[in-house]
Amino acid sequence: MHYDFELAGRRVRLWQRTGESYGHVLLKALGYAMFVGEYTRLEIELRVGLRYKPDFVSRSESGINAEGAAARFPFWGECGMVSMRKVAWLLKHGGVGRLALFKIDCGVAPLVKELREAVEPRYREGGRLLLFNFFPDIEARAADRRIERVPEEWYSKTVV
Repeated sequence: MHYDFELAGRRVRLWQRTGESYGHVLLKALGYAMFVGEYTRLEIELRVGLRYKPDFVSRSESGINAEGAAARFPFWGECGMVSMRKVAWLLKHGGVGRLALFKIDCGVAPLVKELREAVEPRYREGGRLLLFNFFPDIEARAADRRIERVPEEWYSKTVV
């Protein structure tokens, strides 16, 4: 099944894969709408040649991020369930400049605790790991699938 969205002025078609919830599809749409202005090369579900496939990712043209450090992927987004192993591996070995996790109505405090235990501080410093937790009514708020921008009233943001 597919869904057509209008995201930050762009028409985007997203596929709901077998076993994938509409909530997961919506999180990809919301994350894309939030960051496509900042990361113009943002792409959804692009295979990048790593052991993991992102929900959405921005590839660097030069392999160097804005701070001059090597980052093949200035931005990487993961939606819904993601293992601590995957998060830690991406930040340590994946060439990811910034990793954002997108959830709906999750227990923020226990998740942040688990993330901090799984990922060494040096791999989280500088705001590299972010958690966006959307409120439980997000499907109703975004029901028309026309999202020019994602208002801050729709989510909480935590720097891990």
